[in-house]
Amino acid sequence: MSPDRQPLIDADAPWGKVRDALRGVQKSNRNAPAYSRWVNRPLGRIFAATAYKLGLSPNAVTAISAVFTFTGIGLLASAKPSVIVGVTIAVLLVLGYALDSSDGQVARLRGGGSLAGEWLDHVVDSVKTGSMHLAVAVMWFRNLGGWPAESTLVPLVFTLQATVWFFAIIATDLLMRNAGAKNVTLAAEEGKPSTLNSLLGIPADYGFLCLMMALLGWFDVWRWLYGLLMTVNVAILMIQCVRWFRRVSAVGR
Repeated sequence: MSPDRQPLIDADAPWGKVRDALRGVQKSNRNAPAYSRWVNRPLGRIFAATAYKLGLSPNAVTAISAVFTFTGIGLLASAKPSVIVGVTIAVLLVLGYALDSSDGQVARLRGGGSLAGEWLDHVVDSVKTGSMHLAVAVMWFRNLGGWPAESTLVPLVFTLQATVWFFAIIATDLLMRNAGAKNVTLAAEEGKPSTLNSLLGIPADYGFLCLMMALLGWFDVWRWLYGLLMTVNVAILMIQCVRWFRRVSAVGR
């Protein structure tokens, strides 16, 4: 922790007060998908308060998150689809995602993060984004079950969609901030975010994909749902890219 940074709350404070202190510095919920808004961020607060009390750094939390996430992704690529495997993968990914939300919250508790920490978080996220669907492609190909081999293109297309989506979000945010056209807004500083927007964002929510892994025991049904989710996400990406391009173009003028 940098000596010129003041922690949000003393680490010796009761756990409940540490968790409550995070509410005032929670990221904006505007346009946040339902799972991220109502499940992942609150769960992340619990992990962040615990990590802070234990003296863990944000980078340590990022590393723990990566262990859960990539264990789940590795199991996804190597195991045979079943109810137990699906539930196990879902639990690992959910825990990894919640810890991914908590590393930034730990940084805020400590008085602020670092550029290196933000870089590490984004790099881990980028690996996760692509490898998740590549793992699905491996499982899909290893367990065709009468499906044509060409159907493996579904998770490969989803891989492309997910990587472009991740990069477009990061690039748009960076360009808008550098142009002074976007300010950081905390949840405590905004009005009540739209519930409808959060519900509409469910298909694009990584947390929803994590939960869907629990259905792997019904693999044929799961593949149809996964294919539908991929189609919806490709459509959302196309719409959002047009919006982002117009937004950045407007700032550029």
